[in-house]
Amino acid sequence: MVVHILGKAIKGKAKVDIGLAHTFFGVGLKTAEKICAKVGLYPSMRMHQLNETQVMAVTKELTDMTIGSRLLQQVRSNIKLKRATGSYQGLRHAMGLPVHGQRTKYNARTARRLNKLNRTQ
Repeated sequence: MVVHILGKAIKGKAKVDIGLAHTFFGVGLKTAEKICAKVGLYPSMRMHQLNETQVMAVTKELTDMTIGSRLLQQVRSNIKLKRATGSYQGLRHAMGLPVHGQRTKYNARTARRLNKLNRTQ
């Protein structure tokens, strides 16, 4: 059985907190546990055990949060603003290097892969 929340399908056998954390960008385990506590669910419950009112309560809590594409758009606009103002972090983003003070002699491969933004902006 599959439970649909905000247009996304979550497996029915998944625990509520893990299902929410793995399905929605911007929702981690701690946030999912807080949502469960607010709604009054046990985090170890399975998704197929939720009734319609509980699913609607979880949906309401998720709609009040900035998640998914809205969060991704917000992060991208923040990076764009840092680049436009010429801050140090913006320059590091523009060069595709680590932003938060990590070493670059050997371990900058991940940052070079993730900080690839359009260089012409």
